[in-house]
Amino acid sequence: MALSVGIVGMPNVGKSTTFNALTKAQNAQAANYPFCTIDPNKAIAPVPDARLTKLSSIVNPAQIVPATVEFVDIAGLVKGASQGEGLGNQFLSHIRDTSAIIHLVRCFDDTNVIHVDGSIDPIRDIEVINTELLLADIQQIEKKIERLDKQSRTDKKLVPQLDIAKELLAHLNGGLPASVFPNREEEAYQILDREMRFITGKTVIFGANVDEEGLSADNNYVKIVREYAASHGAEVVKICAKVEEEMAGMSDAEREEFLVSLGSHDGSGLEQIIRKGYHALGLISYFTAGPKEVKAWTISQGWKAPKAASVIHNDFERGFIRAEVVAYDDYISHNGEAGARSAGKLRTEGKEYVVCDGDVMHFLFNV
Repeated sequence: MALSVGIVGMPNVGKSTTFNALTKAQNAQAANYPFCTIDPNKAIAPVPDARLTKLSSIVNPAQIVPATVEFVDIAGLVKGASQGEGLGNQFLSHIRDTSAIIHLVRCFDDTNVIHVDGSIDPIRDIEVINTELLLADIQQIEKKIERLDKQSRTDKKLVPQLDIAKELLAHLNGGLPASVFPNREEEAYQILDREMRFITGKTVIFGANVDEEGLSADNNYVKIVREYAASHGAEVVKICAKVEEEMAGMSDAEREEFLVSLGSHDGSGLEQIIRKGYHALGLISYFTAGPKEVKAWTISQGWKAPKAASVIHNDFERGFIRAEVVAYDDYISHNGEAGARSAGKLRTEGKEYVVCDGDVMHFLFNV
């Protein structure tokens, strides 16, 4: 599944530093000047999942394969980006290609790190980005309306799309994002969104980037961001990008000890971002477990067994017969498949079974 999360924000808020730490690979240049990042850096990050370790302790596989999310480090946006300022149009196109957005916000003071607007104001920065994303969607839908207006004169099937496009334009012009457009579920909107990939329709998670002192308790900047996010139905993850980058080469135990020494008891902010980015896309994992590998397979919540099997191979969906399923907790408590089978916890499910997060599955199919 092509899943990607874009990291966006003003210049010099810590996006590239966050990206480096997130992927544990120093392949995004980080420097103290705007537009250091021009081409979007992409990397695959594993989704932290303690269940894989527990499954592996039972199965002893040759390898462990976690679920993954692609993260895209997108260059900093500034006021006027939708009009091309700071290479804005180029950067905005990269955002359209992502499935969700991590909006990184600077929540620390440091005179040695330049801010393009000369002062630290998280809400101002958030609103600059939001305005540019909104204007980009408005420009796009205006052009689409022009085309639909001409096409619908000879093709009446396009009239519903034209009508919904006009409704959406009025909504966006009112300063509201596509994510709260009241007619999002209508087929005409869905057709438009598949084609145009409205930026303001994407799920947003705010990343409050703090200094080391800000890890132990929320500073005033973070408190303001949390209030803003709560009023917009969004989540906030507090991180210290500099610390996360320093921890990139540490073991899990070393990272935990280091964070506790800094007064942080919530674990790695980047791990929280990965998990929230994964679940923000409406994704869950099921597992396969055997001597070759224990693997997490990514599917959308609500998928039925044949569709879930297709992520392993398309033939699994076409030739699906049935699935053998053990709930994760049952698999662990009964020490594997054999124990679960003996306890009557292994179930046989058919084509209508909706796969649950954590199911350990084995598919039977015809070639």
